[in-house]
Amino acid sequence: MTAAKKGRVLGVGGIFFRSADPARLGDWYAEHLGFTVESWGDTRGTSFVPTDLPPAAFTVWSAFAADTEYFGDRRQAYMINLVVDDLDAALANVKAGGATVLEEREEHDFGRFGWFEDPDGNRVELWEPPEPE
Repeated sequence: MTAAKKGRVLGVGGIFFRSADPARLGDWYAEHLGFTVESWGDTRGTSFVPTDLPPAAFTVWSAFAADTEYFGDRRQAYMINLVVDDLDAALANVKAGGATVLEEREEHDFGRFGWFEDPDGNRVELWEPPEPE
């Protein structure tokens, strides 16, 4: 048996992106999705602790084809997937905040999915993992 290679990735350490108005966007996510947003010098953000996630949740790293339509606008080079406790309530919250909510929903053994575009036009995927068996 070989030893585990050193220098390997253990998980996603952060999601970083540009915004014309980070304070406004941070406040929007705080109000409509319950983020606890803090000021960190020139930026604003929040920390998610893995133990706060439901047992069925996990983090995915996946490279998509350059011509994928999954992210919406082709100028969007990434898409954030956020774990939520109630997909329908979360989508209603962001819609109330002026987000464009896509009508499409997906349901799989590993959970339910829905999408919206935030005030900056970023398509965001919401994932409600299944209840533990």
